[in-house]
Amino acid sequence: MRTAKHFGAMALLSAALLLGGSYTMAAAADAQKKEELSESYRGSQRNNVEYQKIAPFKVFDNLYYVGPGYVSVWLLSTPQGAILLDTAEEPYVDHVIDSIQKVGFKMSDIEYIVLSHGHLDHIGGAAKIQQLSGARVVALEEDWVLIDRVGSSPGRNNTPPPAMPKRDMVVKEGDTLSLGGETLTFYKHPGHTPGSLTATFTVFDNGAPHKAILFGGPGPRNGVVGGQQFVESVDRVAQIPDIDVHVQIHSWLASYPYTNGGILEREIKLKARKPGEPHPFVSAADWKQWLVEARAGGVKNLEMEKAKAAAAK
Repeated sequence: MRTAKHFGAMALLSAALLLGGSYTMAAAADAQKKEELSESYRGSQRNNVEYQKIAPFKVFDNLYYVGPGYVSVWLLSTPQGAILLDTAEEPYVDHVIDSIQKVGFKMSDIEYIVLSHGHLDHIGGAAKIQQLSGARVVALEEDWVLIDRVGSSPGRNNTPPPAMPKRDMVVKEGDTLSLGGETLTFYKHPGHTPGSLTATFTVFDNGAPHKAILFGGPGPRNGVVGGQQFVESVDRVAQIPDIDVHVQIHSWLASYPYTNGGILEREIKLKARKPGEPHPFVSAADWKQWLVEARAGGVKNLEMEKAKAAAAK
């Protein structure tokens, strides 16, 4: 299941033949070669439902990946229950539920659901999982507004509005959430959405602690305003000290790909890891390099958005 089929590249190859070579076979082969495994889940296989249903896996002593291939869902375990980070969306919610159970947890073990931001691919399963587990749902005020709006608007392809979680825990910059010896610290980093949430917490590798970060809005949206907010947010995120684990909210980011591979490339390395070798998800250098690249991309995006706004006047 983890080998990308690259249907998109094959379509490009067919187009090359129809266009009399204007798009050469070499270029089509190059396009096929460039799609990484994690990238395939947001690229050529984006709408392949069965392909997306990857097996869950343990990343740290207390952190599990339980989402589909294209959008992350993480389960953070503690002795007093679990915290779910995002929920995916339909048609993958039952897959998330099944994955939670496959890694050894019951739905009743979930005490909190933390939402990184209010886009449907991250929040679409929150209502069902909240109902099944009785968990509290956590988001920033600005994105609770967004969640309420999503729940009152037609769904994709003019389907009925998707079910949304009931407004529950509203957190703000500097708030913390503690459960079973684990503490999450929350930050507000707008730019992707007005209330994109960042959380820091501790993960353990064979008992050794590492400071992890979930950056809930790792790409600019919403024109000049969002573009400016994103650059400012990246600058603020960069000031959070001692981060060496990036808990990514997507397996792959098209705008600013993760340094040294996405989630699934790192999982392969994790499976092959030998005693004494470094953990492939632990890298302060990769995190800092990604911040540099994301900021540069954010600045370029902001310049483009300003130019578009000026041209529209």
